[in-house]
Amino acid sequence: MTQDAETILGADSVGSCIAVTFYDPVVQLGGLLHLQYPQSTSDRARAGNQPALYADTGIPHLFEAVCKQGAEKERLLVTITGGAELANDPGAPNTGKRNYLAVRKSLWKLGVMLQGENVGGAVLRSVRLEVATGKLWLATPDQAEQ
Repeated sequence: MTQDAETILGADSVGSCIAVTFYDPVVQLGGLLHLQYPQSTSDRARAGNQPALYADTGIPHLFEAVCKQGAEKERLLVTITGGAELANDPGAPNTGKRNYLAVRKSLWKLGVMLQGENVGGAVLRSVRLEVATGKLWLATPDQAEQ
């Protein structure tokens, strides 16, 4: 999370994980969370040390942090990217879908509206958020950033 206008926040190779971006255009504050798991209950010890790994703890944590820095819930522009189902993840079926549902539930509990999403499928994605403008770029391995 930052208000540094020179910063571009990013996450690469977002597969079944989900990248959540928060942006407040009035205070030019951006935050990005690259979460890996839906529920912190799967490993409470790890979640206590690394809450950002989980949708149910990471999203409220980022929301609280951006609001403490001056962002307002009504102005937040929120996007999500990822939630893919990758063939090389046979040990954890439907991880992308479970992450997606947990993210939507966490945002709903906070009363935060989702501006946009690019989720599902079987493709890795990269996402960038330009803090100065709120511009968001998305790229896949077979497609340049747009």
